[in-house]
Amino acid sequence: MKQTTLELFETWKEDNPALMHMEPMLIKSVEKICECYENGGKVLVCGNGGSASDSEHIVGELMKGFRKRRPLKDEAGKILSAASDEKEGKFMVENLQGGLPAISLVSHSALITAFANDVEPQMVFAQQVLGYGKSGDVFIGLSTSGNSKNVLYGLKVAKGLGMSVIGFTGAKDSNISERADIILRSTETETYKVQEEHIKFYHIICAAVENEFYEE
Repeated sequence: MKQTTLELFETWKEDNPALMHMEPMLIKSVEKICECYENGGKVLVCGNGGSASDSEHIVGELMKGFRKRRPLKDEAGKILSAASDEKEGKFMVENLQGGLPAISLVSHSALITAFANDVEPQMVFAQQVLGYGKSGDVFIGLSTSGNSKNVLYGLKVAKGLGMSVIGFTGAKDSNISERADIILRSTETETYKVQEEHIKFYHIICAAVENEFYEE
């Protein structure tokens, strides 16, 4: 891990002293996600309610510049330039950014509603994990209770496919905390307070992962 990434964690701990005990799990999360990306994998994310919004938030931080500009690498620039005329190619290169592949499983309304109506609502995330996931990918499940059944079924399919599982939960022991490979456990039990700490967890994860892959 880069020295600058470790410095990000030091700053994070200074800003969040009540959560500094979570640093080892946060670092493990960063390492696992980086390993996934280095091997050509992707991250799948899901949750319900406010945690659904967090799922989309995480994807937004990974798929575009978060704290860095992420200019395209020379190879990508050449491919885009070759796909169009010189002026348009230059415009695309200047206005696209490097992305870290991530999919929010809460965002596909037609698929989710059709599957919930036609098959089984509790399996709406599991079905997508089955379709998108592969060994080496990372599944992130957010549940303030740690017992959301649709997230839990997604987790089980992910593990069955050989994916790594990161669980965001509240303070209490739960089904997800028992089954995830890495647990990011809030110190709180009230839903909105758990979500406030989850934001602090995934922001440092996204910042650290980005820092590992991009220089500027």
